[in-house]
Amino acid sequence: MNYLFLANIGESLNFIFYILIAILILLVMITVHEFGHYITGKIFGFGIEEFSIGFGPKIFSKRKKNGEVFSVRAIPLGGYCAFSGEDGESDDPKAFNNKKPWQRILVLISGAFMNYLTALLLICIMFGIYGHTAIMTYEVVEENKNYEYCLQDRDVLVKVEDKSVYLITDLIKVLDGKEKGEEVECEIIRSGKRQTINVKLLESANFSNVEDIEKLCSVLGVEYKALEDGTIDFGFRSTGIRLGFFENIGVSVKYSIKIASTIFVILGELITGAIGIKSLGGTVTTISMTASAIKTGGLWSLLNIAGFIGVNLAVFNLLPFPALDGSRVVFAVVEWIRKKPINRRVEGLIHGVGFVLLLIFAIFIDLQQCF
Repeated sequence: MNYLFLANIGESLNFIFYILIAILILLVMITVHEFGHYITGKIFGFGIEEFSIGFGPKIFSKRKKNGEVFSVRAIPLGGYCAFSGEDGESDDPKAFNNKKPWQRILVLISGAFMNYLTALLLICIMFGIYGHTAIMTYEVVEENKNYEYCLQDRDVLVKVEDKSVYLITDLIKVLDGKEKGEEVECEIIRSGKRQTINVKLLESANFSNVEDIEKLCSVLGVEYKALEDGTIDFGFRSTGIRLGFFENIGVSVKYSIKIASTIFVILGELITGAIGIKSLGGTVTTISMTASAIKTGGLWSLLNIAGFIGVNLAVFNLLPFPALDGSRVVFAVVEWIRKKPINRRVEGLIHGVGFVLLLIFAIFIDLQQCF
């Protein structure tokens, strides 16, 4: 009994360690984002009041000779670079809203750009160590293993219908709409050797959304199991294919674009109702899922999910929703075209309401994961 208690304590402490790593990844990505704003603002002579890592009560604070404040705050789930005159009128020529619209646009998009560059670097490192991401059949349904036109255990899918396959979503998009019995050409690695085979689909590939893994398993004859703890186990795993240096960079760029395009596809399916809101998660869900992934997948999962978070932050922040950088870019573009700004108070109110709505939405999607 005591041994079991100690084992449970040890397991809990172990998971807390992975939670802390997940929080650190998120904090680093947010800090990188804000540093992008900061460094571009410095280049163009913007007045900067404070650069903060985290938010909430101050733990550490230092004021530089030029008046800028660098601070570390208690809650490590955010951060900001506060420009002078950012949400109102000011007589200071260095104030954010007194700078030229094109300069403001560059400052605003530089945060997302830094996120993307960081994510791309992490993906390059991941592919350099482990090879580029590919899909491997982990467990084919037993009755299909001797079938001539079926995949086998440990087949690595390189291309399907001459299209590269990096993610499960890539595989679903390539197969979507194909009929039962139709043969698809697959470039695979089997027992270390590249070869091209034809795979006959066991069911019609009519997917409900880009995350319809159960249907994908049925179409390709791969195991799909609902476990007693409520989780799902399916016969696909991610694996890596080794590449040369320059090929690695090219594939890393393609992979990052795949991640970004998947985000837009999921957003589209949320709007159309193809997938439900339960498919989303807020900050707490992201941290929990990141911790679980790192625990099971080690350094590979850490680099992969950090790359995902970086690309996600880049794309999300450029969406034209109030309070996000993308919305502020829209206001700057409108001002550039009109030669005069929209009322600063109105703009500030719009961004304030947008921030509150985003906060409520993030809390809501975290809570709905519990029910």
